[in-house]
Amino acid sequence: MNVLIIGSGAREHAFCWKIKDSKILKNLYVAPGNAGTEKIAENLEISTSNFLTIKKTLISKNINLLIIGPEIPLIDGLTDFVKNDLALKEILVIGPSKLGSMLEGSKDFSKEFMLKHKVPTAPYKTFDSSSVKAGLDYLATIPPPYVLKADGPAAGKGVLILKDLSSAKEELTNMLVNNKFGESGHKVVVEGFLEGIELSCFVLLDGKSYLTLPNAKDYKRIGEGDRGLNTGGMGSISPVPFADQEFLSKIDKKIIKPTVEGIIKDKLDYVGFLFIGIIKVKNEPFVIEYNVRMGDPETQVILPRIKNDFLEMMIKTATGELDTINLEVDQMSYANVVMVSGGYPESYEKGKKITGLNQKYESIVLHAGTKKENNKIVTNGGRVLSVISKSNDFKTALKKSYKTIDLINFEGKQFRKDLGFDL
Repeated sequence: MNVLIIGSGAREHAFCWKIKDSKILKNLYVAPGNAGTEKIAENLEISTSNFLTIKKTLISKNINLLIIGPEIPLIDGLTDFVKNDLALKEILVIGPSKLGSMLEGSKDFSKEFMLKHKVPTAPYKTFDSSSVKAGLDYLATIPPPYVLKADGPAAGKGVLILKDLSSAKEELTNMLVNNKFGESGHKVVVEGFLEGIELSCFVLLDGKSYLTLPNAKDYKRIGEGDRGLNTGGMGSISPVPFADQEFLSKIDKKIIKPTVEGIIKDKLDYVGFLFIGIIKVKNEPFVIEYNVRMGDPETQVILPRIKNDFLEMMIKTATGELDTINLEVDQMSYANVVMVSGGYPESYEKGKKITGLNQKYESIVLHAGTKKENNKIVTNGGRVLSVISKSNDFKTALKKSYKTIDLINFEGKQFRKDLGFDL
């Protein structure tokens, strides 16, 4: 089995790490990959948006299975491109269709889907540049805080939560009139605020049936105590301590089942991962958002908990045989602490030498924004490394990750020291 993974982050490194030891793997490729994936797979310098180059690679490398990691190639229709090309028709693909990917590609589409299929979520209204005044008037009718969501993808940074009305009006204008989030913000969903604690649920779908994967909790803000700007994610913990069996049963009954049934009923052609962002409000689950791929930084704590041959799971998913998989899950606690560049999520410098990667430690270290330069590994992004550890409880697992982080250095390194503070 020859496998190509699309993407360059720690999520894709986690996929490589999980697949590399499969008995049915022949060759493993990742495009474009990073300095970490280079050690266990062959990195291919390919743009994830260049579908014709991807096609040539799929043919030249005799790829049997394509796993699409990030959301943008999915939203742009890479799955459809592969499935509709006669030269590529035998290739198995993990990733929903362009239509299915609208669940993440458009907040308005996803909210309409939830409303239609009676999936509990916050009340909302959608506005565009032709209805700015209506949007400003609507803000004045709802209680604070105000939640503004760019309709399109914005790398996890398109959601604003504002406490006062004047700021909310100013930001809505910035998004719809002043192009704050570019095309992604040409439509804005104004949503009711839900007070509670969040968790991430993950479902694997084969078009007919589904499998619920381990849950996780991520931390999005750059600063301690969940303060400061939103990032792509500063860390994660799995399993989520407050998600007991009673609450997980509610999630399955009220959210996962109606979502999967809606996907099938609406013919969204969905084969792959579905990430459901959930908030627990007075012991009831509500959907914050759908993502059409595995989450990052959550993947890094979920995949190590899966005991099955992950490549076999991917094949069964792509061939519609997911119901034959008996999922085996490690009950230990896993914690992922993300090391980021100084200045992230705003401007930051790249090319900082990373030291300490060859030392012995108990953690798994997965790369994100790294590259090899003159035989040295240097920073190449905002989120640089994920440091994952396991123990009987998440607090001890976190201590192990922090101990490993002390051994790894680069100029300006930052990380959250308070993960799990709300658990």
